[in-house]
Amino acid sequence: MREMLQIIRKYIIFHGSVQGVGFRYRARHAAGLYGCTGWVHNEYDGTVTMEIQGTEEMINAVIRAINSGRFVEIESMDVKMIPVDPEERAFRTV
Repeated sequence: MREMLQIIRKYIIFHGSVQGVGFRYRARHAAGLYGCTGWVHNEYDGTVTMEIQGTEEMINAVIRAINSGRFVEIESMDVKMIPVDPEERAFRTV
């Protein structure tokens, strides 16, 4: 029998060259590709915030995909574990 993969949820603040470079589009695309749910949002201070839900491996794959894009340069991330939302079914831009 296969072991159940643990679903987690993270709140992440991305710092760096993350606005005006296709970050949110790439995040939504990668989340769909890797099966994550949540949301992504540009903040007034030039950061991008995200809540993302999936396995640790899925979330890491999404972040790698975002950072591999041209013009995107994640300099640092503030990451906090938060409670899972069992009702969420999609990833969206807010």
